[in-house]
Amino acid sequence: MIIHPKIRGFICTTAHPVGCAKHIQDQIDYVKSQKPIISAPKKVLVIGASNGYGLSSRIVAAFAGSKASTIGVSFEKEPEEKRTATAGWYNTAAFEEKAKKEGLYARSFNGDAFSDEMKEIVAKTIKNDLGQVDLVIYSLASPRRQHPKTGQLAKSVLRPIGAPYTNKSINMETDKLEVVSLPPATDEEIVQTVSVMGGEDWEVWIDVLEKEKLLSQGGKTVAYSYIGPEVTRAVYRNGTIGKAKDHLEATAKKLDERLKKINGRALISVNKALVTQSSSAIPFIPLYFIVLNKIMREKGIDEDCIHQIYRLFSERLSVGNEIIVDSSGFIRLDDLEMREDVQVKVNEVWAKLNDDNLRQLTDLEGYHKDFLKLFGFGLDGVNYDVDVDPNLRIPSLV
Repeated sequence: MIIHPKIRGFICTTAHPVGCAKHIQDQIDYVKSQKPIISAPKKVLVIGASNGYGLSSRIVAAFAGSKASTIGVSFEKEPEEKRTATAGWYNTAAFEEKAKKEGLYARSFNGDAFSDEMKEIVAKTIKNDLGQVDLVIYSLASPRRQHPKTGQLAKSVLRPIGAPYTNKSINMETDKLEVVSLPPATDEEIVQTVSVMGGEDWEVWIDVLEKEKLLSQGGKTVAYSYIGPEVTRAVYRNGTIGKAKDHLEATAKKLDERLKKINGRALISVNKALVTQSSSAIPFIPLYFIVLNKIMREKGIDEDCIHQIYRLFSERLSVGNEIIVDSSGFIRLDDLEMREDVQVKVNEVWAKLNDDNLRQLTDLEGYHKDFLKLFGFGLDGVNYDVDVDPNLRIPSLV
């Protein structure tokens, strides 16, 4: 099959297996080019391991020097007769192949991470194969969650709270600015969004691991979050997603207290805004990103997923390193994004934006390139005009 990108709305409906493998290799090459992290965690569970920050966490754990054994949980579509798999499927297959070549333990599970069944299967595997884990990364991004106890299906929504919100955004299909208005969320929409994206499922995972004594002495768990600037606050941090993040962050404090008995920690890492499959769906965020990206690249301080997570592991999660947090107890990997000089410039550019100066004042081209990379397209050294086999299997699932 010759595979090219097919864009529909904010998603790409195809993925390229060779391109995804190249994207994985590029990230591996980056971490190997850095100072080895010898004292990082050695047995790592990543929940939400097939894309974005979760995928980079698995790569850094395995390839940045500590040669960690990793278990990854994700929910991806496998290839069908006339359809490619999702990018996350190919990412996981490529990760496992490259880990195997270096003699590293890598086990992947594909299914509903919210379910009790998945938790039981993963717990059993940890007990049988690793004994315990010393780091649990929670990086789950899903639009819906079926509650394992009630069976109720909750769906997350991207809405402001209390009043409608209107601002400029960008239509990524036309590359034109548009004004978007979002109605306020209902109480039920807030509750459902918190159910999907809050901290309840993270806590249940830790409950299961604690009950089976699968967290090592001094073990840590980290969930990823985002705060963002004033320009996105009404729809993000002060909106329905913000309520979910509040719940996630409150859960971290509760878990942190619980894990003291094993000298462990539960932490929130507040990361930088990046092009991801989930962030592309949020109104206003892609426009903010293309403004931010140009400014940070001009200042030489831009980071993508792998740079952020290498910094997290090397500076904060290695044994013996002091875990530096802010007044709220958060690890702040968004420190460069939120620098005053960066945000002042963002606000200046935002106020000036129109269709005539959009390409001049933003990194629109860079956004499109980064977006396509998520699906394995546009990577150097990959010939996209040759026939490839889309029917790759994930070795540990066979």
